[in-house]
Amino acid sequence: MNARSGLRLGARALRASTPRAPVARPFSTTIPQYDQGKHTHFGYETIPEAEKQGRVAGVFTNVAESYDKMNDLMSLGVHRLWKDYFVSTLNPGATTPLGQPQKILDVAGGTGDIAFRMLHNAHVLNGNPNIELTISDINPAMLEVGRQRSLALPAEQQSCISFLEANAETLPSSIQDNSLDLYTVAFGIRNFTNMRAALKEAHRVLKPGGIFACLEFSKVDRFPLFNAVYKQWSFSAIPLIGQLVAGDRDSYQYLVESIERFPTQVEFRDMIVEAGFDVAGEGYENLTGGIAAIHRGIKPLR
Repeated sequence: MNARSGLRLGARALRASTPRAPVARPFSTTIPQYDQGKHTHFGYETIPEAEKQGRVAGVFTNVAESYDKMNDLMSLGVHRLWKDYFVSTLNPGATTPLGQPQKILDVAGGTGDIAFRMLHNAHVLNGNPNIELTISDINPAMLEVGRQRSLALPAEQQSCISFLEANAETLPSSIQDNSLDLYTVAFGIRNFTNMRAALKEAHRVLKPGGIFACLEFSKVDRFPLFNAVYKQWSFSAIPLIGQLVAGDRDSYQYLVESIERFPTQVEFRDMIVEAGFDVAGEGYENLTGGIAAIHRGIKPLR
């Protein structure tokens, strides 16, 4: 796994007059209607579907300020390399439709970790500022962290981003059918109440030929010894460190359990196909033996 060098974003002082990136809150008029009799998982706990959104919101409100620290603990810091590589494979800004900006939606991207890398890739590596990037998250606390961090971006990059508080399972009407070139979601989709609904929404809003790209913790089942060591670390050390470092054992316990409950690489690939996407080859790429995986789908041109 070779991440491109130079993808770290350098902070840059901004003049006081630089406008802040807007935060839009136009929730879809179609609010998810969860079946009160249907259950889903919250980590290892089985709960009514209607409760999951609120429970997950509580977790990410608690960890918003320490989100990077959380990912460092859960991946031993390797998540930064995974994210660099993920963005480099998508190479935003490399191609732009004639006379049109490349339109990107980064879902569950509140802190801006992926979005800011994509802006850097487009503006700096490809010399192409013709990009419109929306950072969407259901959690306002996560979006606020991202908005504050965005103030350290160069002004020309700030002008390309907007923030949207929305549910990925029912995106607002402001995101029209067949309107996006790229849809990304990193380390977020496993927390959705209805992943299939979110995948269908991704398919709806992407243009024919548009790309769905997901980076998520996954399974290391191909390497039993490595898998045993990784699970021992995850379930024993991470919640304890969460308690010691962030004073929040329960949130970290949920996050570890949510990884374990996430579908296998093949199962999730099949869900992407069921949503209407085409996939190439296996449809996924394992990182670090499968601790994480990149999944891609292409909306057919037909």
